[in-house]
Amino acid sequence: MDVDADRDARDWQRRVSAVWASADEMADLDVVAAIDALVAERDADEASAVFEAASARDYAGLESEAEPLYRRAIELGLDDATSPRATIQLASTLRNLGKYDESVRMLERLLAEHPDDEWTGPGAAFLALALSSRGDERDAASVALAALADYLPVYSASVRSYAIVLAARE
Repeated sequence: MDVDADRDARDWQRRVSAVWASADEMADLDVVAAIDALVAERDADEASAVFEAASARDYAGLESEAEPLYRRAIELGLDDATSPRATIQLASTLRNLGKYDESVRMLERLLAEHPDDEWTGPGAAFLALALSSRGDERDAASVALAALADYLPVYSASVRSYAIVLAARE
């Protein structure tokens, strides 16, 4: 990427971030419109722009519109920082659309690929939600407790052990 293109991409991302920073003060569909205006500046096959379009629709509760856009962004190839976010957001969207099994599979795969990094906690949280929505409350509690155990200053070993026992019970 040349210097001008890199500067343009940084400026575009800064403007996208500004929309997201003020999203709480905007109507949901105004967020979509603002993001769409920025997305229109980029190439139609730019993964990061497609991801932002999906995220805006997800934010506005338009999950059925967000799903194909998330899939397209992932297919186009997101960077290492955005790809796990897109997976979590798509899995959450799938859960909201009642596609629990696919959501669970995506999140389990994410956790297998990112076992000990910044995506472990968020991935586990959304996996617990997907499992619960699917009717697997015991597994959901086990996943949530196992993830929480890493953040406990005391009793982390006990909570982790109980999570394992909980998952093993029928």
